[in-house]
Amino acid sequence: MGRAISHVVGFDDAPFRRSQRGDVLVVGAVFAGDRLDGVLSTRVRRDGVNSTARLIACLTGSKYFAQLQAILLQGIAFAGFNVIDLKALHQATRLPVLVVARHRPDLAAIRRALLEKVPGGARKWRLIEAAGPMTPMAGVYCQSVGIAADAAETLIARLQRHGRLPEPLRVAHMIAGGVTTGESRHRA
Repeated sequence: MGRAISHVVGFDDAPFRRSQRGDVLVVGAVFAGDRLDGVLSTRVRRDGVNSTARLIACLTGSKYFAQLQAILLQGIAFAGFNVIDLKALHQATRLPVLVVARHRPDLAAIRRALLEKVPGGARKWRLIEAAGPMTPMAGVYCQSVGIAADAAETLIARLQRHGRLPEPLRVAHMIAGGVTTGESRHRA
């Protein structure tokens, strides 16, 4: 991998009500080493199909983009089932993409929900399948593209400061919750 990855962005979506329709806030916390260097935001459609395009536009239009070395995502879908195409995100940005989850997802339940209840669910399920299995590493589960498994595990472990979640994702989670509800709550 060469030099250590030090400039990363972590994205998480804001909390939303089950009844909410329309767009949901997504926040990115940009880190340079251990320092929060900036905050990005975009909006994606609840259960829509625009999360990949919105993340690409948010990143490539940002003043931070030239320094970024990796993208972390809290889950493969934002705003319900707005599934991110990891390969397209990687190809458009030329950056490694890592999806991080605290727990192993229940893929059977996700598949059932997508195929039975979500418009366009078959396409979204194919994106999840194409991302590959969630691999346990550094106390979390990860899918990645554009980075070797050992390098992904090293990066996640290095970014874990206050718990199992990498710091850019923990901070993005707190910012998104605080901006949306008036205060951050629940542990990140």
